[in-house]
Amino acid sequence: MIIEIIKAFIIGGAICAVGQLFIDYTRLTPARILTGFVVAGVILSALGLYKPIVEFAGAGATVPLTGFGHLLAEGIKKSIAEKGLLGILTGGLTAASGGVTAAIVFGLIAAICFKQRDKS
Repeated sequence: MIIEIIKAFIIGGAICAVGQLFIDYTRLTPARILTGFVVAGVILSALGLYKPIVEFAGAGATVPLTGFGHLLAEGIKKSIAEKGLLGILTGGLTAASGGVTAAIVFGLIAAICFKQRDKS
């Protein structure tokens, strides 16, 4: 188990370090960097390159945004196999629905529990 944790830490840390390098050394906005990570996950998954990384690193590869892109691509592939071309529209949403729902619910809970305050 400790080896799996170390692998996840190394791969997840490397992905996050790349993001930090983009923030520090480019003029890209954080939103563009985040979107780029999702698109990179989709592309790497479509090319068959991301699945071996997920199998090697587990949560270290699935938790960062590249993992979200991988999840979308895998969901679309599965849905196309089951439903045909309609799967292009429904597969990604179906695969990611649990994570999106959790983000909304926990965001709502945080908004209820904490008071809003101005930055000034």
